Amino acid sequence: MAQINVVNLTFAYEGNFDNVFEDVSFSVDTNWKLGFIGRNGKGKTTFAQLLLGKYEYTGNISTSGVVFDYFPYNVSTTDLEKPTYEIIPQWKKGCEDWRVICEINKMNLDPEVLYRPFKTLSHGERTKVMLAVLFSGENNFLIIDEPTNHLDAEARECIKVYLASKKGFILISHDRDILDAVTDHILILNRKTIEVQAGNFSSWWENKQKKDSYSRSENEKHLREIQKLKNAADKTSRWAEKSESSKIGYDPIEEHDRSINARSYIGSKTKKLKQRVKVYEKRINREIKEKENLLQDLEEVEALKLMPQIFNNETLVYAKDYCFKYSTSDKLVIRNLSFELKRGERVFLQGQNGCGKSTFIKQILSMNENTEYNFSPNIVSGELRLPTGLKISYISQDTSFLRGYLKDYCMDNGLDKSLMLSILKKLDFERVQFEKPMESYSEGQKKKVLIATGLLIPAHLYIWDEPLNYIDVFSRIQIEDLILKYNPTMLIVDHDVKFRDKIATRIVELS
Repeated sequence: MAQINVVNLTFAYEGNFDNVFEDVSFSVDTNWKLGFIGRNGKGKTTFAQLLLGKYEYTGNISTSGVVFDYFPYNVSTTDLEKPTYEIIPQWKKGCEDWRVICEINKMNLDPEVLYRPFKTLSHGERTKVMLAVLFSGENNFLIIDEPTNHLDAEARECIKVYLASKKGFILISHDRDILDAVTDHILILNRKTIEVQAGNFSSWWENKQKKDSYSRSENEKHLREIQKLKNAADKTSRWAEKSESSKIGYDPIEEHDRSINARSYIGSKTKKLKQRVKVYEKRINREIKEKENLLQDLEEVEALKLMPQIFNNETLVYAKDYCFKYSTSDKLVIRNLSFELKRGERVFLQGQNGCGKSTFIKQILSMNENTEYNFSPNIVSGELRLPTGLKISYISQDTSFLRGYLKDYCMDNGLDKSLMLSILKKLDFERVQFEKPMESYSEGQKKKVLIATGLLIPAHLYIWDEPLNYIDVFSRIQIEDLILKYNPTMLIVDHDVKFRDKIATRIVELS
């Protein structure tokens, strides 16, 4: 076991005046199962790259000779055509096949995947192969960056069980279920600080709720004390001004009944009163500073708004013995699906990747006269019906089309720019991001643009296809609260177990 010590770390990207990290210090053990969480765009992946020596920084990162390895490995376009076993030496030099096969077997994956072209592997198979290679070495401290994105529930469960049996890694993830299952320490990237706590996500979250509650309570005390000190300072200041006025207006010839020493007495009294004001001002400044330090990491999550429209029909989507396939294949993607989506329901579509969840959604969109979506699989038999006049708000899992600037995106899509920016601010977008092209956004920030778009479109039915991929845990909780408050009718594909269990009214399995 070795220790990684970070001392006074400060880092900013070239050409950027804002520091990603500023004077940060903490320590972690390489024997830990360390979960790393924080808001989108706050520097989790950046910190991983710093450990790997990819960027220059000030301060010190002492790794005691620890060798790092990083998931996911890069795969070039030319490598996609190669058998997987030929690519592995590029990821990890000296990697022995038998070790990889042993790790693959632990994830219930057939070793024959190693002999297939990499491009033919599913998301789940690629993840498992890369993790097998990652853990096939010795004496490495592993950095695992979002391994469960795009994986179905079955694959996530497999990865969860596998990682729970391992140690010596940093897991960057927003998946609360996997963070609870596999970690024994949490590294938190707060708004102003970085801290390390023993335990999993849930224990950290419980502690944070208590800490934030205490901070709010103490903040109220500070505010009351500041107001009390200000009132006392104002009162004392008025007394000082009154004393000074009496000193200036004193005439010893006319006021024979007053001692000639009265003027000096009044001056001394005024001086003392002014000193008391200065003492009050120092205490006020000290209270304000303590108040600011108290609230620096407080997550004040603003409530989002949604105004779902009520449709006259009770049934919004109807399928009876529905089967379809692609025109390029004879294999049925969905077989004999009978399904009704009722007004007020929040239905989760569940099943393995490739079972037709996203395809079914796209078919619904293509049949809706208010949605501009072209999609034409072959309906083999059965029926799929939508009522006329149904308005749908759709969030795609694809973010690749987001390019250019937000103002142009809003104009092109008929969206109110000020409302868009307001929602993004509530989702913890910093103002500086609004002036950057969207191609420079993190995947989580891109997904938030799509979520904000979906919230701005009035609809009877909200269809969300993997909306939480890359979304930070604070925003996930924010979105959960939104849905529970406004109760929109929804059809959702997402594999976040915590999210599903909290908001689903019904689960439909596709196979």
